This record gives sequence, structure tokens and C-alpha cells, in this order.
Amino acid sequence: MKKSKKITVGIIIFFLLITLIIIGRYGVGLYFKKKFSKRPPPGVVIEIVSNKNFNQSIESYCTSLSSKTETYRIKKNELIEKINLNRKVNKGDVIAKLNSKIINAPFSGFVGQRGVSESTLGSENTIILTLDDSSNIFCDLKIPEVYAANIKQGLNLNAKFSAYKGKTYIGKIESVASRVDAQTRSILARAKINNENYEIIPGSLLEITIAYNEKEAPSVADTSIIFEGDKKFIYKISEDNLANKIEVKTGIRQEGNLEIISGIKVGDKIIKEGLNKIRPGLKIRPIIK
Repeated sequence: MKKSKKITVGIIIFFLLITLIIIGRYGVGLYFKKKFSKRPPPGVVIEIVSNKNFNQSIESYCTSLSSKTETYRIKKNELIEKINLNRKVNKGDVIAKLNSKIINAPFSGFVGQRGVSESTLGSENTIILTLDDSSNIFCDLKIPEVYAANIKQGLNLNAKFSAYKGKTYIGKIESVASRVDAQTRSILARAKINNENYEIIPGSLLEITIAYNEKEAPSVADTSIIFEGDKKFIYKISEDNLANKIEVKTGIRQEGNLEIISGIKVGDKIIKEGLNKIRPGLKIRPIIK
């Protein structure tokens, strides 16, 4: 075979090999494109919008007071028998027997003694006996005048007593003063708190949270909100599981939830978690926790 003919055959074989490589790579690319282009929809946690209770709150402190209290000054030498202290008595029960008389409880409550040292009682021969009805506790609150338009009789409140951490006592605003104190710039309000287990001791310091502007409104978790400048958006899920970006207006934030004023309504499905996987119009796989 002539040299020129060999060169021609070699060139043809070279181009055939190049063509085969290109076709092979194109075929492999088509295979992987076909295999991986149809990825399954991303799984995201969704939430069905529902109504929740929202309110604004005022925080304050107060000293607890018994709803009823009686004090008896008793001479020790007049006692017929020892008084049982720190016990609950019913109305009419005997709380002390003296030479001259018997003292009956005018109401149900706890029998106690003022002070523990005899020197604080004014006389070593005197006992100052107390009877407290603390099934309901009262406390007087000084509310800043800025809340004068919000503080009203009947508002719900929660009380916390440091001796029982994590426990909340329920109460209401019993009455509100008709004028602002010019010196403290505050308005006086009296709270009534349920203390049926007698856990709150008269004289103790209470932490009070008063709820006002209470309402029921559509609510979403704050993790579902997208912030873009001064606007807020949410992904609403359509019937065919497509993510649609919707602008919303929000109100009160409370315990990880946001009040929705406009944009979505009760019953709508929205994305609660997994926003980093989503773009508008993307099909999703809903996960309900």
C-alpha cells in the first residue's frame, strides 16, 4: 500500500474515532439527563391555617392580700388548751378556747400566728392569732397611665408565684380606679386571683400578666414567613401541590405564631418548614407533622 493511501486511511480512522467518542459522550449525557432531570418533588412540612387566640399584654408586680382577714390578740394565761396553728378551718369551727369565751371562725380560712418571735408580739404573754381566707387572693396593681385606655374591669390575667415555678394562676381585673395618680403617673387596678389550693401565701410577691385586645384570628408559625425588605411573603400550596408565593400582612406575634391580617385564610395549606428548597411554581411533596 502506498504511503499516501496509508495516511488517508489513518486520517479516516482518526475522524471515525473522534465521531464515535462524540456520539458516545452525547449518548451518555442524554442518559444521565433523562435519569436525573425528573427529580422527585422536595418534601416540605406544611401547616393548615387555623384560628388562634391573640392578645397584647401588660406586665406588673404586686403583693398578695387575703380576701378576708381577722386578727385576735390573746393572753396566753387565758388559754384553756393549745391552739393548733397553720391549719384550715371552716366557718363556725373553734379556733381558740379561753377562760372567758370561745372564739369561732367567722369564715373559712387558715389559722396562723403573726410573727414567730415572742419579742415581736409586744408582750411575752400575748399571742396575735390570724385567720386568713386566701381561697381568692387580691392584689393592687399600679398600671402606667399609657395603658389607661386598655385597662378595664373583667380583663383576664395570669399570676406567677416564685415558690411554684412554672405554675400559673388565673384571675381577672376586679376594679379600676377612676383617676390617674399625679405623682406616680399610674392608674390603680385591683386583681382577683383564684387560689383554691391555698398555695399563694398572703404577703407574697406576684408577677402579673394582664391580657387585653384579645381576639381570634388566622395564625401561622413564624418559620413560614419570608421577609423581603418591608414586605412579608408565604408559600401557599395549591390543590395540585404547587408552591405559590403570596404577600401577607401580619399583626401580633405570640408564642411562635403570627396573626395573619390579609393574604391567606383559615383552611389554606402553607409551607411551615423547608423554605430554602422552594421557588415559586415548584411542585412539592407535603409532609404533615
